[in-house]
Amino acid sequence: MDDLKSVIAANITSLRRESGMTQVELAEKLNYSDKAVSKWERGESVPDIAVLKRIADMFEVTVDYLLKLDHTEEINENLKISRRKKRNRVIITGISIALVWFVATFIFFVLESATSLPATAISLCFIYSVPVSMIVWLVFNSIWFNRRMNFLIVSLLMWSALASLYITFVGIGFNLWLVFIVGVPAQIIIFLWSGIKTRGKRTKNL
Repeated sequence: MDDLKSVIAANITSLRRESGMTQVELAEKLNYSDKAVSKWERGESVPDIAVLKRIADMFEVTVDYLLKLDHTEEINENLKISRRKKRNRVIITGISIALVWFVATFIFFVLESATSLPATAISLCFIYSVPVSMIVWLVFNSIWFNRRMNFLIVSLLMWSALASLYITFVGIGFNLWLVFIVGVPAQIIIFLWSGIKTRGKRTKNL
């Protein structure tokens, strides 16, 4: 029994630390006191089976994982699942961006065949597809991928939007190149915004 307590204690501690969570934060999620979590991690007591199931679900592992010391098989399986999820998410993101260009192409052909608008005006649907694609990319990146990339995506979004506005005004006879000057302070703001830490990690694991 003592060996099982030690195994469970080591697994809970390891999973909690890998997720960047403190004992207090884990206790709050489980509606327990941090003292109870501390006892679990010291092997002085064991959570009941219902709590073990909640802990396993929280860290996306099985209850068996918490009861075993060797996790080679689970790690390999989780790695495969993780790779499959990442691949699927990349494909979904690519399809979503491709749909933007599909809609732009459809609109282009409809306007080309059904209106007398000049080709330069109709082609704007492709020009504006660039910033729209950046927005789609930004949304999926914020949900599924590395949010540090948002700095680059937001920068591309801003400059492509400014370029689209510039091309639009050039098409109607206004050379508003000064619009790009707006991008300089905006880029500085984006750069500074990227350095803001929304949440500092606690340095002490209770």
